[in-house]
Amino acid sequence: QEQLVESGGGSVQAGGSLRLSCAASGSIWSRYCMAWFRQAPGKERQGVTYITQGGTTNYANSVKGRFTISRDNAKNTLSLQMDSLKPEDTAMYYCAAAATSFSCRLVASDFDVWGQGTQVTVSS
Repeated sequence: QEQLVESGGGSVQAGGSLRLSCAASGSIWSRYCMAWFRQAPGKERQGVTYITQGGTTNYANSVKGRFTISRDNAKNTLSLQMDSLKPEDTAMYYCAAAATSFSCRLVASDFDVWGQGTQVTVSS
């Protein structure tokens, strides 16, 4: 069974840090592209960052320099280290695996397996 399970969300003050994890089961870990998305209340789902099997990464401008995506192939785990958090980072965060095997981009429709989400709340 292909499944993604996030953990690590919580509440933090502005300037603080959180680390999110996403455990992958089944054959998901062989997917070429995995990513983190987020969705704030009343807003569309936004791509945050992706990483390919080869380790190529890309970040949304809003998080560049503050967030770091990584993957642990020994543990089949995707991580997101979030530093210098801002109130505007408050959202539900989702990890996702793309259906495509040859490209990677932060477009939600490219991803067919999603985790249940973990809430991140940053207070000012």
